Amino acid sequence: MIDFLGIGAQKAGTTWLYAQLSIHPQVRFPAGKELHRLNKPDFTWNEYLPMFPDDASVKQGEITPAYGFMPPEMIARTHSKLPHLQLIYMVRNPIDRAWSSALMALKRTEMQPEEASDQWFLDHFHSEGSLARGNYEECIRNWINIYKEKQLLILCFESVILNPRPQLLRVCKHLNIDASYYENISDEALGKKVHAGLGTAIRPALRDALTELYRYQLPYYESLVKKYG
Repeated sequence: MIDFLGIGAQKAGTTWLYAQLSIHPQVRFPAGKELHRLNKPDFTWNEYLPMFPDDASVKQGEITPAYGFMPPEMIARTHSKLPHLQLIYMVRNPIDRAWSSALMALKRTEMQPEEASDQWFLDHFHSEGSLARGNYEECIRNWINIYKEKQLLILCFESVILNPRPQLLRVCKHLNIDASYYENISDEALGKKVHAGLGTAIRPALRDALTELYRYQLPYYESLVKKYG
């Protein structure tokens, strides 16, 4: 049986979370990361549940960042079968998240950042998918309208970067697994970047555009940092 879900957000540290939990002896990801099953219209439980064989000795889960912005009807469908799930949602400054997401998309086109026009980036920033992924308020509201708020753990990407150990201990408490496993692992190892991005700085004009695009989202994000960071 599956015990927990990582539900996003894309480019907010979910691969780091997967890497750290994967080495814990009480955690299993039997089907790997990013299954993209629960958010499919033609999803079937007969296909999904056998991926998580019964094993009471471990916590089993999966992490798919696209689950964060699933529509309420898909969240309700998940809850109807798996009401017990513990949920983990990672957030990042929405400007930086959108930029990192655009760079990832650019890489798939086999272009370099200097080859892409400002308009290419602006089109990506305004795409439905990018905007939905950065709308943390709506994502969180949709999930806690169906699941209990206490079932959702929120982590802040920036806090993970600055000091990963306390954040990982919060995850252990949330999943009810032994936090002492990480005591002998160095801070450097716990904070090791996984699939680091290109590191390209945001062009000033594009930063201005993103600041305007997310001006209504930033206060909510900052409230999350204050509460959970």
